[in-house]
Amino acid sequence: MIVLGIDPGLARMGYGVVEKTGNKAIHVTHGCIMTTREDVSAGARLNQLYGGLERLFEEYRPGCAAVEKLFFSKNITSAMGVAEVRGIILLICEQKNIPVTEYTPNQVKQAITGSGRADKKQVQEMIKRLLHLQEIPKPDDAADGLSIALCHVHTMR
Repeated sequence: MIVLGIDPGLARMGYGVVEKTGNKAIHVTHGCIMTTREDVSAGARLNQLYGGLERLFEEYRPGCAAVEKLFFSKNITSAMGVAEVRGIILLICEQKNIPVTEYTPNQVKQAITGSGRADKKQVQEMIKRLLHLQEIPKPDDAADGLSIALCHVHTMR
């Protein structure tokens, strides 16, 4: 089964695609869908992200998606943007009949490293090891997408 992990963000939406084969997770791809503020409305940026997600769904045909839950943020403007992005993620998954599971950052850390208190570097190093990658995935948002996908694979067992 193909699992799509998504780290929601308005400027950079990170994603990771892994294939679950038996008890193994195999790296397929990772990256970011990017938008910019310059001369573009919020609606246009959401539409760009939606289009990028649509291309991912068409190319990789995931059987399920995993998304980071929105957690409390001190920056309300940032939290609102992430909430809007999560809305389009949930919408496209519903339209394509793709089941979605949501994970908190602590759940992801726990599934990947065994500790909900792990730092970002520890999670990235474990992603590299678990998926047999040559280097830590870049940028951080893409690594987060992979960690969310891998969390889901581990949770599915």
